[in-house]
Amino acid sequence: MKNLGIRAKPSEFAFAVYDSEANELVNVERVKIPKALEDPEALKYVRNTILDILREYKIEAAGIRITESNSQHLNIRRIEIEGVIQEAFASSTLRSYYVGQISSIAAKVGIARADFKRYVEGEIDCDLVENWNQFGSEEREAVLAAMGATNA
Repeated sequence: MKNLGIRAKPSEFAFAVYDSEANELVNVERVKIPKALEDPEALKYVRNTILDILREYKIEAAGIRITESNSQHLNIRRIEIEGVIQEAFASSTLRSYYVGQISSIAAKVGIARADFKRYVEGEIDCDLVENWNQFGSEEREAVLAAMGATNA
């Protein structure tokens, strides 16, 4: 089964495709949102891109790493992008999906909540992913979200 994990930023999002049956990472990429697009068109671009990714990789389950509810630095643009991604998941043919903060992603992946940030910061290697340290923190969060989608 192929899973998708996403981590959004205000101007881009990282996604990871993970094959849970083969226990291997299929792809990790960043998608930049064109600066020339106004907000409604940018959100439409995100939605269409997500739906294209779901079709291209034949994704069955997905997860998105969302902003922590107690975050001191809320970014409205990121939250809007996360909402559009959730809507794309809901209107797709996914078997299952989840919306996760640190604690729920850690639980779905089977790691301690306290270790989540250590994985993301590269202090701990993820044994299931080759070259874990070549990825940035957003890509690592997307990979963990994709791995957690197995249990969504």
